[in-house]
Amino acid sequence: MSTGPNTGKNRKKVLIVGRMPQAGLDVLKKRDDVDYEILTDDSVPSLHPKLKDANAVTLGATPFRQAELDAAPGMMVVARLGVGFDAVEIPALNKRKIPLMTTGIANSVSVAEHAMYMMLAAARLVKKYDRFVRENGWGQRLSDLPSDLSGKSVLVVGMGRIGSRTVKRCVAFEMDTYVLDPNISEADIKKAGATKVTDLKAILPKVDFVSIHCPKSPETVNMFNAETLALMKPEAFLVNTARGGIVNEEALYTALSAGKLRGAGLDVLDREPPDPKNKLFTLENVILSPHMAGVTQEASDRMAVTAIENILSVFDGRPNAANIVNKEVLG
Repeated sequence: MSTGPNTGKNRKKVLIVGRMPQAGLDVLKKRDDVDYEILTDDSVPSLHPKLKDANAVTLGATPFRQAELDAAPGMMVVARLGVGFDAVEIPALNKRKIPLMTTGIANSVSVAEHAMYMMLAAARLVKKYDRFVRENGWGQRLSDLPSDLSGKSVLVVGMGRIGSRTVKRCVAFEMDTYVLDPNISEADIKKAGATKVTDLKAILPKVDFVSIHCPKSPETVNMFNAETLALMKPEAFLVNTARGGIVNEEALYTALSAGKLRGAGLDVLDREPPDPKNKLFTLENVILSPHMAGVTQEASDRMAVTAIENILSVFDGRPNAANIVNKEVLG
């Protein structure tokens, strides 16, 4: 649907690719100088013609690279309905000084809560105990006892928007909290109630939980591999709500199936949607979710509103710099 034709040189058009919660549309509808169109089919034959008269685009998982940019001569801003931007070609945007904007902290609390849920679910052996109740295994309930979080130690890898909120929650659970993040000062980490560490291999044998919140980069891909996983305690748990590829899935399967690691929680995988034959799916000590840690109803509404406000800030000549990824375009 569209609010009307894009006529007049001062009118702007937003192309919404995929879903847009009503909360975002409600913000758009308040502007009588902005039109919008929703495109549910993001295949190239459908997408490219629609970009021709668009001044802004909102993206879910749809790639936006040089070919898409070439199809959009009037593009002023690209807005992600989320915080990741792996599928967006930033150098192409930079050539035309087009900002890429994300939704900032809109889903940070939701991901942090999900990380805590995965730690709790893994430690409490929820899949096993659920099975005991459903399959007449009541008598087995004392055969393998779950673990508390209180009094345990946790390593939070990355203390950005999400990691900092995870640290806060771990401290509230009375966990001894360590942070591995070269970009955060020791003073700031101490202020949050945690301890800064700089050596992954040195800290892994000492912690009971690891929660990953770092970006995917050449430095972090395969960070948790056969070597590093082998350093962890056999009774430890690993949680990844960041990106697939940071944890080596084959090495993780080997550690979990051999009893070298007690459990894991994964919101992200190497391949998404995953191969139905992924060996991790056969393990009861793995908690899985479909890359939805940051997508609660509340977070979805916050992201929608922020994405639209990001676009309008550019249209109005006052771009929200805090949410711009490629800040070099501001110069």
